[in-house]
Amino acid sequence: MEPFSFIIISLILILGMIIGYAIACRPARFARFQNDGEAELSRILQRIFNGPDYHLLNHITLDYRGGTTQIDHVLVSRFGVFVIETKAYNGWIFADAKHETWTQVFYRAKFRFQNPIRQNYGHVQAVRQVLDFLPPNAVESLVVFVGNPEFKTEKPEGVYFLPELIDYLQAQTEEVMSHNRLQFCVGRLETHRLALTHQTDVEHVESLQRRYN
Repeated sequence: MEPFSFIIISLILILGMIIGYAIACRPARFARFQNDGEAELSRILQRIFNGPDYHLLNHITLDYRGGTTQIDHVLVSRFGVFVIETKAYNGWIFADAKHETWTQVFYRAKFRFQNPIRQNYGHVQAVRQVLDFLPPNAVESLVVFVGNPEFKTEKPEGVYFLPELIDYLQAQTEEVMSHNRLQFCVGRLETHRLALTHQTDVEHVESLQRRYN
């Protein structure tokens, strides 16, 4: 084989490998920013609630109170702005809206996790800060549990299973903003969100460590 032909064939093979690798990795680049529960909810919301009346943003990091806060989903719609915290849990859940932590019991193991209502409160405040031209009640907190959890205490207000969340969102039919205002809200959030990168996630974790020592 002529040296020139060998070089051309080698370059073609290398280029093919690079393209193949890029195609194979493209879906995983965003997947690493979402757990399975968040990804499942994103797919369902995008399928049911789409334009022009709805716009879904996922994995949003905003500056807040000298640090950052990270939001699973923001569904901007003509019927309100819904800040959604997703929890993917199985087993028994013991919850109290006023307590700092809730408990998951899975088989014989117990795990404590931050009260997601309190957790989402900061997310809502950060979104209201960005969308300060909207009345505060136009931005609402929703917590959704995906998976197969069972609440062994009364499920607090504002906490939903996935089918309940869909029903609740579909029941919101009172218009609170025009299509133009919806697009403006999306533009403001996109402008203020930090870059969707691994470095942003690392800096967010460091921000939490500083905040909670």
